[in-house]
Amino acid sequence: MADLSAPGAAPRVTLPRALRSEALRLSRSPLVAVHLACGLAGGLACGEYFTVARWDPALGADAYAQFLGALMPLMSGIVCGLAVDEERSAGRLANLTAVPSRGRAVAAKWLALSLMGAGALAVALAVFGGVLAAAGRLPLGPAPLAAAWALTVLGSLPLYALGLALALRLGRNASIGMGAAGTLLAFFSVGGLAHGLMTGELTGALATPLSWVPFAWPARLGSLGVEVFIDFVRTAGPLLATALAGAVLALAAVAVLLAWFRRFEDGRADA
Repeated sequence: MADLSAPGAAPRVTLPRALRSEALRLSRSPLVAVHLACGLAGGLACGEYFTVARWDPALGADAYAQFLGALMPLMSGIVCGLAVDEERSAGRLANLTAVPSRGRAVAAKWLALSLMGAGALAVALAVFGGVLAAAGRLPLGPAPLAAAWALTVLGSLPLYALGLALALRLGRNASIGMGAAGTLLAFFSVGGLAHGLMTGELTGALATPLSWVPFAWPARLGSLGVEVFIDFVRTAGPLLATALAGAVLALAAVAVLLAWFRRFEDGRADA
């Protein structure tokens, strides 16, 4: 075994070290500003709408959480595709493939992209909640929005692993195409955009074939995070079942991504 303390030995690549490297690279990327702008715009626009709309504000929060969750397949697909594009342009993926531990490098990339998505969701929900609270239209308080954030992030973790793998193997367009299809499935899984808002149904708790497609889980989990504060008895079971499935799939997806990437060879000259 090589002595890593010897002069000239390569420094040991730990996950925190790899994550710091990712953070430095992303700080120079427009992706951070895009995430912030999307979160602010979504929170302000939807918050202002629901301060004057005649819908039940609790169902409005539910619809907004569903909307954000349904966009996560597309968002993760776009972000993963663009991030891998940047890596290819900077050095043909050398930051990921030419390091002592490929597994930690790609895990750091997955974690950094997931954290950016979580940050955008936090901004979107915090701004939305702040606007509604200022107008006296947040009857359930901030707890449902916090729960919706945590559960949407959980449901999104496998999607970032899938989007990253597709972007690495097949390129940006495959990752974005997967995300677009996933977002359509997510909207269909809850009966369409704002279906529950117009009908008064708690659509996150509905059991349909599409509700068990992982692309639908960010929307379903985010919605259930709000709905559990509206009707705990009806929604607690679906919430626990979907959250458990999401956690298991996230662990499995990351494990598969790491194992696959250790043997990955990039043959693409473009994205």
